[in-house]
Amino acid sequence: MRDTIAAIATGPARAAVGILRLSGPEAIRAAGAVFRAKSGRPLAEYESRRLVLGNLLDREGRPVDQVLATISRGPESYTGEDTAELQCHGSPAVLALGLEALFAQGVRQAGPGEFTRRAFLNGRLDLLQAEAVADLIDAESAQAARCAGGQLSGRLSRRVEEIYRALVDVSAHFHAVLDYPDEDIDAFGADSLDRALAAAEGELSALLDTYRRGKLLMEGIPCAIVGRPNAGKSSLLNALLGYERAIVTDIPGTTRDTVEERCTLGGRLLRLIDTAGIRETGDAVERMGVARSRAALKGAELALVLVDGGDVGEEDMALLRCAMEQVPRVLLLLTKQDLWEGTDTPPVLAGEDLPPVLEISSRTGYGLDRLEQAIEALFPPDAAQDSGEMLTNARQAGAAGRALEGVRSARKSLAAGMTPDAVLVDVEGAMEALGELTGRSLREDVTARIFERFCVGK
Repeated sequence: MRDTIAAIATGPARAAVGILRLSGPEAIRAAGAVFRAKSGRPLAEYESRRLVLGNLLDREGRPVDQVLATISRGPESYTGEDTAELQCHGSPAVLALGLEALFAQGVRQAGPGEFTRRAFLNGRLDLLQAEAVADLIDAESAQAARCAGGQLSGRLSRRVEEIYRALVDVSAHFHAVLDYPDEDIDAFGADSLDRALAAAEGELSALLDTYRRGKLLMEGIPCAIVGRPNAGKSSLLNALLGYERAIVTDIPGTTRDTVEERCTLGGRLLRLIDTAGIRETGDAVERMGVARSRAALKGAELALVLVDGGDVGEEDMALLRCAMEQVPRVLLLLTKQDLWEGTDTPPVLAGEDLPPVLEISSRTGYGLDRLEQAIEALFPPDAAQDSGEMLTNARQAGAAGRALEGVRSARKSLAAGMTPDAVLVDVEGAMEALGELTGRSLREDVTARIFERFCVGK
């Protein structure tokens, strides 16, 4: 990290503001070479984190924009190095000229996530916090943003660190035993160590249990929209998205494949899956669509079972029962309310053990607000989400799972009366897995994959 990097930290489209970001030993010098302060003072003479008005210069020294510049000296900066930012007007042409001028000063283009990677390598962030930066940028719901913000503040890291420290104490005890082989672990000592390991096991198990909720929070809740042909599935998808995503006709069986889109509903990020109408059919293509519909139903966390409220039949009820057997949460939606409003409740619904029933009309919007409220009630927030003490990706869950396996193996070895060194191997394996979780145990291949998902400039 002896070189200095630069990148456009804002998007490629025209905007009110565009930012050029630099980090490295020559960051302040290079920024000062392409910036002329109105005061005439060199940029390097200003104190850290002060905004300075001046002009951005191209590589020939000609003014191209009036900008604000700021510098931060390491290690008290985002990356832990000297950094600088030039806040320009958001013209892609202006930003390109500024970047070209910086390259002429010996600065190189930053790679994806390189600023955050330097922050990690310089100890400004651990690996969980670095991943939280990407999650915060990608957050599509307020819940996801709050969770990522909590992780970035270090809440999840502190929870992991507490478990790690408890295992360090256990490891230290066993090292002491190995240093003094003539002394056996007495019964009280073994019980005490087992309690410590049991506590660590409980904490790791609870942490691992957060992964399923964390994954749904960041990737979206799989929500299958199912029903017979012409029940209004594609109309509902379009109504929830706010635009015509799926083709809608009066001809049953128009949708032949699953159509997936994401939207936020009731404050929850949903992966809406519009499915082909489920029915017996002799059409080979439609049969394939029905098979995919059934597969989507099996993988869903929420099923919206759509039934034409003016034409409820036994096929609808059979599909509803199938959904209730396969999916954890189900809502029954009686569609086309604008066409049958005022009629009696269909007899087939009487006496059934039903999930929540809502009347809706995708054409008029009737009942869609109550649908949002119902979804919000089905997926209430919890303390782990709001605080950020939640695993949100497979890498984190894998490391936590290996740590849990190590602790469980250590308890079994201790209970079986195995030698201290055998128990120690399992404890230290668990510690190494926790180290991978936070980046304490650095693996270059893992960190490379993590930072590849970042955008350039972050």
